[in-house]
Amino acid sequence: MADNNPTIVVKKIVKGGHGHHGGAWKVAYADFVTAMMAFFLLLWLLNATTDEQKLGISNYFSPEAVSTGQSGSGGLFGGTTLSVEGALTANGGPSVGATVVPMPPSPPPSSEADSDGTDAGEADADPSEEALEEFLAEREQEQFEAVEAALRQAITSSPELLELQESLIIEQTPEGLRIQLIDQERVSMFASGSAEPNENTRRLTHMVTKVVSQLPNKLSISGHTDSVPYHSATGYTNWELSADRANAARRLLLGSGLDDQRIALVQGRADTDHLFPDEPKSPRNRRISIVLLRENLGAAQSKPRAGPLPPRFSE
Repeated sequence: MADNNPTIVVKKIVKGGHGHHGGAWKVAYADFVTAMMAFFLLLWLLNATTDEQKLGISNYFSPEAVSTGQSGSGGLFGGTTLSVEGALTANGGPSVGATVVPMPPSPPPSSEADSDGTDAGEADADPSEEALEEFLAEREQEQFEAVEAALRQAITSSPELLELQESLIIEQTPEGLRIQLIDQERVSMFASGSAEPNENTRRLTHMVTKVVSQLPNKLSISGHTDSVPYHSATGYTNWELSADRANAARRLLLGSGLDDQRIALVQGRADTDHLFPDEPKSPRNRRISIVLLRENLGAAQSKPRAGPLPPRFSE
């Protein structure tokens, strides 16, 4: 018997809705917000610092010249670095991995003036500048200590210089890093009564030049004699002799690659500044003093320190 009931077809239509699209947009938005925050933080720092501070930071991160010294284990330092935090990439430039100069933030300027009429923003300008100068002075002190360590390592690791280690005295002074080339009983830097440097002086000054060339600081050079009277028929005395020896040391430094713009002072001191005042005629008073001058005096004034003398003179 045929089924006369019609076939019923049910058609279900599913309308499209808003599904889950993931969280990728959140990452992009977070990156955008972070970039904007960094941008506005930079603008705030630029507004909070003085022109002198900006100039100081610019000069600190501006290399003056590309270093031509060798690197690696075949160079003077045997693979070690000069700076505490990395090798200097240029004369006057920062070291690799150097930390950014911290800028103590100044508080937002107050709408109300202090009782003496000075705004709060102006009152905080000097402390920020002093903190920057102190930081730069401490960085310079660290570099001087690295230079001192490099000089000591260079002279002890070289067989031809090892016998001259007692002729090299390195000291940290308020004026700067003082490097002195002194005479010994049997080892001299110059012939008696002469300003012509011998081979010992040439080797030591060449080593000193390679190390101090890594920093941009200026140098002062002074010649010293003992108190043994020296006169010639032409009136040539210890004054002329000490000045000529200082000039001879200057020429050796320049001949070893030092920039002549680094020389700030050359002078002869004769016998007015003995290394051993109780022994005025000692040959050890005859010396050449090379001072790597400080550019920032904050660390020197707060933490003066003198480096140890060689064991022979430490008594």
